[in-house]
Parts: sequence; structure tokens; C-alpha cells
Amino acid sequence: MEALKEELVREASPVSATEPLNPPSTQTADGAAQEANPTLPAPVALQDRDQVAVLSQGQSIRPRRFVPQVLLATAKRLTTLVLALVAVLISLLAWDSYLTAPWTRDGRVRVQVASVAPEISGRIKDLRVADNQFVRKGDVLFVIDPFDFNLALHGSKAMLQQRAADLQVKERQSERQRKLSSVATTPEQQQIYAGNAIQAEAAFEAAQYQVALAEINLKRTEVRSPVNGYVTNLLLRAGDYARQGVTNVSIIDTDSFWIDGYFEETKMSHVCTGARVEAKLMGYSAPIVGHVNTITRGLSVSNAAAGAQGLPNVDPIYTWVRLAQRVPVRIAIDEVPPGVPLVSGMTATVTVRDNSAADHSWLFSARASLFNVLGSPPANPDCISPVIDSEPGQSVPAWEAQATPDPEQINPGLATDIQASPR
Repeated sequence: MEALKEELVREASPVSATEPLNPPSTQTADGAAQEANPTLPAPVALQDRDQVAVLSQGQSIRPRRFVPQVLLATAKRLTTLVLALVAVLISLLAWDSYLTAPWTRDGRVRVQVASVAPEISGRIKDLRVADNQFVRKGDVLFVIDPFDFNLALHGSKAMLQQRAADLQVKERQSERQRKLSSVATTPEQQQIYAGNAIQAEAAFEAAQYQVALAEINLKRTEVRSPVNGYVTNLLLRAGDYARQGVTNVSIIDTDSFWIDGYFEETKMSHVCTGARVEAKLMGYSAPIVGHVNTITRGLSVSNAAAGAQGLPNVDPIYTWVRLAQRVPVRIAIDEVPPGVPLVSGMTATVTVRDNSAADHSWLFSARASLFNVLGSPPANPDCISPVIDSEPGQSVPAWEAQATPDPEQINPGLATDIQASPR
């Protein structure tokens, strides 16, 4: 039995079998002590070259490199702690960026639409555009049948010639009566002929206006585009009757595109007029570059509307849940990348970039994010003030009632004894 134990100890020991760790007498004594007292620990073979080879009764393990192992364990704990703190900080910054960073996915492409309506009524003779066709300012959209307006123009010109001949006759009669002596004619007759000449002159001027109006109406038979853009939702066709003042063609003004970004009120402290903006449309990776043009200063409040019997109508809310209102911000488009079409109504992700990125380093951004987490964000020096104070001494001019002009200034030569007031 003793020989078997000794063989096992030598095989487990990293030391060569030719150099036993303990003399045979010591091993025999240890074996005898183990048999006499079974509670004593048996000899244990250690494979670590930095420790004592065999642990026997009354002996203890003492590592040769105890201090480096302690330092290594401490370094591991510190590294784990630092990584955990960095992860927490990154999570806080990401959460703060999601809550307060000036960006929104609620953006819409907007455009002005020109509603074209004819200024005269008539049947459409020729339709010269198609749906979604690009037109330039001044291009003819459709033509109204000009037959009736040609007749009106010729009739107005004939009436003008008649009024011109009548005026010539009346002026000659008035001139002849004026040259006659007082024996051949009376002052009353002279005034009558002079009045007839004045009436003929007024009729001649009215005929001139009728001719001008007929010429304008004839030109209005060609309805032209007022802007550069695309014809949209065209339902008109040749033969339809166009009514004066009724819209029948809509044109998207391609020179008036802008983007409306609806930002949450928690992010409005970082939205400044003039700030650089990038907007990405769904399906297109290239961003549209623009700048903040204006910020809406008013939103509709449902509580302001009076309820039944004129009493206030206050909507109930949950005190632990508050939804942030969205403020419309108008963004002017500066640059559109090639291949990105602008279609009114498309959704966009709008991000407001720092207007002075050269002045604000990453340290400023980190400080701003940290203060946002703590609840007191620093003011952005580039933002507009919430209230624009008027200059000293500047006020709205008061309305002054103008004095009634003298009748002599209105119509020189008016008799003073004529009563112009209504009876």
C-alpha cells in the first residue's frame, strides 16, 4: 500500500521522479500518520510551478508571485467597472439624444398650387396640355371658343365709329351756335348745343372703353399658365364649358417647394432660424440641404373653444402622462441632390445641424447632453429670442381722420348755391 501511494505522488508531481520532493522516511512517516489519524489531510500533489509541490501535514501553500496576481485581479475589476460606467453613459446620451436632439421623422414636403380659372365663360375649343405635363409661365393651357368675343369686338368697334361721328356733328353744331350773334340765337340754345357736345364726347369715351374691354376678353380666350410647374389632376377636356372664376386646372409651382418639420416642444430649444437642416426622404439616402426659415408661433388650443351654454370646455388629462405638442417649422430648400424628386406630401426625416459647428466642439455637445440629462440644458446662443422687443419709441401709427375736401377742389367752377346734399 505504501509503495502504491508513493508511486501516485511521484506521477502527480511536476518534479522529476529522480529527485523526490521529500525523503522516503518523510513519506513513510506521513503515511503512518494518515493511517493512525484518518482525519488528517492526505498529501496533495500540486501542479502549479509557482507553489510548493506537495502539501503535507503541518505545511501551507505560499505562492511565489502573490502581489502580481492581486494587481491583475484588481485591474480586471476596475476594467469591468469602467466598461459598465461607459455603457451607462452611452445609454444616457443616446436616450437624451432621442428625447432632446433637434430631429423629427414627422416632416412633409409642401408646395404652392396655382389654381387657374378663366376670366370669361365659354366652351373649350382646344386643350393644349396633358396631366402631369410640365409647363412654363405664359404657356397656353386651353383655348375658349373666340367666336362670340370676335363678334363683340367688331360690334364695339362699330359703336365706336358711330359715337365718333356723332361727337363730330355735335361739336360742329355747338361751335356754330357759339359763333352766331346774340340776335340769331339765345344763350339757352348755346348751352343746349354745348351740353350735347359734352354728352357725345362722353359716349365716345365709353365706346372706346368697350372696344378695349372686347379686345381684352378676346385675349382671355387663351388661358395661360401663371407659373412654372406641373399640371396635376387634370380632368378638363375639349368641349367642356368653362365658367368665369371657377378653377378647372391646378399647376404645382416647382419654384415654391419647402419642407414643414413638426418638432416636439421638448426639442424646440435647439431649433434656430437660419440653422442648417438636412432632410432625407423615404427611399432616398441623399439628404436635401436647407435652412430653418420661420417657426410657427401659435397652435390651436382645444380648451379655448367654448362648450355648451358658452362654458369652458377643458379636456381631461392624465397627470402622469403628458404628450409633447408638435410645433411646425418651415424649412427653405437650398440644394436638392440629383435623382431626388420633390413630390408634395412626401414624408421626410428632418435633422437640424449646429449652425456654428466650428465654434462648438464635441466638448460643448457632450456638456449640453449632460445638462439635458440633469434637467437644465444650456441656452443655445444662436437661437432667436422667444419675444422680439420693439425699438424704443417705435409704435403703431395712430389713424388720423382726413378733413373733407372743399367742393371747389373736387369740381372747380361748381356754383356755390347748388345744394348737393340728398333731400
